[in-house]
Amino acid sequence: MPIAVVSNLLRNGTTISLGAPTVLRLMCTQTYKYILTDKKGKVGVVQLNRPSFLNALCSELMGELGSALNTFDCDQSLGAIVITGSKKAFAAGADIKEMKDKTYAQCVNEGFLKSWDVVSQIRKPIIAAVNGYALGGGCELAMMADIIYAGDKANFGQPEIALGTIPGAGGTQRLTRMIGKSRAMEMVLSGQPINAQEAERWGLVSRVFPADQVVDEAIKLGEKISQHSQLIVAIGKEAVSSALETPLAEGLKAEKRLFYATFATADRKEGMEAFVSKRKANFQNN
Repeated sequence: MPIAVVSNLLRNGTTISLGAPTVLRLMCTQTYKYILTDKKGKVGVVQLNRPSFLNALCSELMGELGSALNTFDCDQSLGAIVITGSKKAFAAGADIKEMKDKTYAQCVNEGFLKSWDVVSQIRKPIIAAVNGYALGGGCELAMMADIIYAGDKANFGQPEIALGTIPGAGGTQRLTRMIGKSRAMEMVLSGQPINAQEAERWGLVSRVFPADQVVDEAIKLGEKISQHSQLIVAIGKEAVSSALETPLAEGLKAEKRLFYATFATADRKEGMEAFVSKRKANFQNN
């Protein structure tokens, strides 16, 4: 069934029933206005593509991003996802023109920015490959990823204070957990950005590469991750993520439970048997 027909049926309130493979095929053929999608081996790649606005994150773009990420998350041929922008800008922030006339009541009633949460709910590892500006919402989007690789000319910042507001998509929370209170306070209260080298020293990014290599390096990392069991990788991602959200004692308990859970999987058994037999593991993601 063509996607245009499906869209018309849904708009008219018609109930349709499609199998999962059909739905996935329809999603994979979807075209987007503000993003580009591709597959590089076992890595899904999403490129923000709103160049006239330095990839400012309007609601439509974020909706498309969520759709693409969910599609890749359901694709069993992929083991990781890379999000990137252009060499000039990963994303220069949220779309100020879109939000400037909103009221407090509208923000509350609409759940403004709620749709952004989908990025942090994806089970597959996400690598942000950042070049140029990653400011405001762009910095927050990068921090929603599991790993950040930066080009050597990248700039990270939370300049919302200059607009009479504060970060609203994790800029005060994730940033503080990643670089500490004093540095986060400096960035949030002054609006002053930091360069890629500072971001690496402060622990905001994992590695810095020449600008023309950062996307390829992110894809290489994604391919490396994709060699392992997707099931166990998802468990590992959950365990590490919990460290940012729980006290140490509770985090250690959660880690132990997840560690024990791997012993209920065929891939744990295969991995250890392959190691003992000195052969390559053949993971089946179960």
